[in-house]
Amino acid sequence: SVMVWGAMSSAGVGPLCFLRSKLNAAVYQDVLEHFMLPAADQLYGDADFIFQQDLAPAHSAKATSTWFKDHGIPVLNWPANSPDLNPIENLWGIVKRKMRYARPNNAEELKATIRATWALITPEQCHRLIDSMPRRIAAVIQAKGAPTKY
Repeated sequence: SVMVWGAMSSAGVGPLCFLRSKLNAAVYQDVLEHFMLPAADQLYGDADFIFQQDLAPAHSAKATSTWFKDHGIPVLNWPANSPDLNPIENLWGIVKRKMRYARPNNAEELKATIRATWALITPEQCHRLIDSMPRRIAAVIQAKGAPTKY
């Protein structure tokens, strides 16, 4: 298996980062610096955006919050225990389904398969997932926080 970080917006996907070590705040900030910032330039240009992430310890570390403030990047306030709201989880599901019949023999082949599959994700798919956010939020509210179809 491999650990991978990726970014998406309604304009499409950004570059992938395959992590070589366990994710902690320092590693995450390195990913943000070398992958998220270029992805933001690619996907948004000079337009403003709000970064969305969950509350993983590396994401919510004080040093990571400082990194975002130092770079002038607003972060969406994220409620605890809300996986139903994050559209990138659905995107990873799409990637896994597209890879269903792939049989990589090692980590390098797995990375190549993930890269090739990620490259097939269209801006339209991303836009549909982002566009579903109001429905996702309404479904979670209606389910009173219980799991939803998303």
